[in-house]
Amino acid sequence: MRRLDGKVAIITGGAGGIGRAAGALFAGEGASVLLVDRPGSGVEGAAREIGGAVAAFAADVSDALQVDGYMREAVDRFGGVDIALLNAGIEGAHTPLEEYPPEVFARVLAVNVSGVWLGLRAAIQPLRRRGGGSVVITSSIQGSSALPYTSAYTTSKHAVIGMMKGAALELAKDNIRVNCIVPGMTDTPMMDRIHESSGAPAQMAATVRATIPMRRYARPEEIARLMLFLASQESSYCTGSTYAADGGILASWTSPSD
Repeated sequence: MRRLDGKVAIITGGAGGIGRAAGALFAGEGASVLLVDRPGSGVEGAAREIGGAVAAFAADVSDALQVDGYMREAVDRFGGVDIALLNAGIEGAHTPLEEYPPEVFARVLAVNVSGVWLGLRAAIQPLRRRGGGSVVITSSIQGSSALPYTSAYTTSKHAVIGMMKGAALELAKDNIRVNCIVPGMTDTPMMDRIHESSGAPAQMAATVRATIPMRRYARPEEIARLMLFLASQESSYCTGSTYAADGGILASWTSPSD
């Protein structure tokens, strides 16, 4: 029996590197999957490429009505919701805090924090009707550490870890598990944009890789496999925690400087 046979999963950020990889993996493990991403993201093409019981829904995850829309679509199309993978996120600007555009800061928090909160809130009743389930929130290594010039992104990724912990306590009685995944540097379009913003993408990529103990970026499928564990019954006693797939970065960042 496959690990997600008979389950229904919603995956936000489903057109991107990690979200698309998770969609393919979850579908291969037997789930019916609704991929959600912003209009114009190519989410429909991602669903067609994966095939099987995979559908697409274009939505702005920071808009409450559109979030309710994707949740209703999953229930109407597949009969319910068992897994909510709240993965959508944007990086914002790479700018000193004193120069950071307020409108960019607000947009990053709208997508990365409000988008998660709205998705979590909308998922509760469908999950309860199925007797429980799993919510997996994508944070980041910047959810417990920081990098300079990324004030909005760092703030947002800290925030969702706190949100996850509170939700896990509230929802444990309903057999709804809530956890965060903490990816490290991953070979995705987001990482490509960060490289390009430096003006010397190849040099930046080499510099970043040199800081990773495993000396390489994660492949999206490697992050998706940890998401699968948290979505499945293999993690049936796991709630309220963060799980890193980071190639050893956090271990090195928290080591004594001497």
